[in-house]
Amino acid sequence: MTTFQNFIAGKWVGPTTGRYFENRNPADISDLIGKFPDSSPKDVANAVQAASKAFGPWSRTPAPARGDILRRVGDLLVERKDALADAMTREMGKVVAETKGDVQEAIDTAYYAASEGRRLFGHTVPSELRQKWAMSYRRPIGVVGLITPFNFPLAIPTWKMFPALLCGNTIVLKPSEDVPHTATLLLQLLLDAGLPPGVVQLVHGRGETVGKALVEHPGVPVISFTGSTTTGAFVGETCGRMHKRVSLEMGGKNAMIVMDDADLDLALDGVVWGAFGTTGQRCTATSRLLLHKRVHDRFLERLVKRVETLVLGDGRKPKTDVGPLVHEAARDKVERYLAIARKQGAEVVAGGGRPSGKAFDKGWFYRPTILAGVSPDHRVANEEIFGPVLSVIEVGSFDEAVAINNGVRYGLSSSIYTRDVNLAFRAIQELDNGITYVNAPTIGAEAHLPFGGIKETGNGHREVGWEGYHFFSETKVCYVDYSGTLQRAQIDNYD
Repeated sequence: MTTFQNFIAGKWVGPTTGRYFENRNPADISDLIGKFPDSSPKDVANAVQAASKAFGPWSRTPAPARGDILRRVGDLLVERKDALADAMTREMGKVVAETKGDVQEAIDTAYYAASEGRRLFGHTVPSELRQKWAMSYRRPIGVVGLITPFNFPLAIPTWKMFPALLCGNTIVLKPSEDVPHTATLLLQLLLDAGLPPGVVQLVHGRGETVGKALVEHPGVPVISFTGSTTTGAFVGETCGRMHKRVSLEMGGKNAMIVMDDADLDLALDGVVWGAFGTTGQRCTATSRLLLHKRVHDRFLERLVKRVETLVLGDGRKPKTDVGPLVHEAARDKVERYLAIARKQGAEVVAGGGRPSGKAFDKGWFYRPTILAGVSPDHRVANEEIFGPVLSVIEVGSFDEAVAINNGVRYGLSSSIYTRDVNLAFRAIQELDNGITYVNAPTIGAEAHLPFGGIKETGNGHREVGWEGYHFFSETKVCYVDYSGTLQRAQIDNYD
């Protein structure tokens, strides 16, 4: 058994508490990956102190040179892709094809960040006064606290980290306690690529201790959080009170609309991938399927047959389509929602329980589930389940589908399948989400485009793409007056 450590001030160190927690394979809980630090606020304080000390030299490193390091990070991610994917699947369960995609997102983000080292553009503008220069530029902020979830163990930390590093900030990373091994592998990779040791700190531990301490630390002016809306509310309130810059990426209740003119074969592929990829444990997962009444019955029949063929099992085995949930509490939550759905009148037409057989006895498996006859006011149509459960709602028109899509408290992703170009463009305009797909499911973000949602999904900031670099840097405006006389801007100079 391996005991892992935090990384603080350029050294691997144990937690000041002396306590550790276990990390086990969710497909086989007898498989112990290792023990990881159950850290305390004191460990966070040590990490922030180290990051603060490293900020000066790192922030003064030319941005293109910072980009060169991130390019080497991308190269190492390419070299270690298979090993990283296998480790992620062992740790959180989704199939290897998906964890390879997780690594590829990190690769794409690294190379994009490397190119931005020469593109941290400001603006040079004409002054309203003679012999005066006016310009703006982007500069780093300071120590950035990153709090990341389990479902994308590599992609999401790198979505946040690489832009923050490129902009000249230093990092304290608090990964989900469900995926500490992936974070450890990432930190080692950063060091192997030549990142100065004090620039990134890694502190393992629980959200209610380590995460809370990081959010509340006065020496961390920037927090980027991905997780539940409930926890995000606490993070936002704390950061608002402390005047911190904060990015919140939270829950989703995403709908896919299938109109009566849709390519049903394409829509079928889309909803199966959108609903049951990552075992439904995505903030962008397709959790509501809005079927036009003219195609409802035949599409649902085909969908049930297709879902019943999905192979449930260990994500590291080549024929597996759907892996386990991340832990017991996640499966318990799914089971509670199935009980609620039945009580409110929904019909379970596929799945709806744990699989039987010895192969599933040691893992947190749940069969991919379809609920038919769901009403828009049912709890399963409004609340985030974060599991392999799809709620099917019949609609009579495009306008009704839009109203149902928009009628939840979340606003992350949406999609529509239609051959009608007019409806497609109306959907882009009228669906109240941060992301809308046409003839594709609700998942599949690309690393060079901003990612995020509205309402209780986010607080207005976006991850990655060019907007990610805006979040992790500040605008400074500079004026140079070389007239040799006092010139007063914002005074009437036109007399």
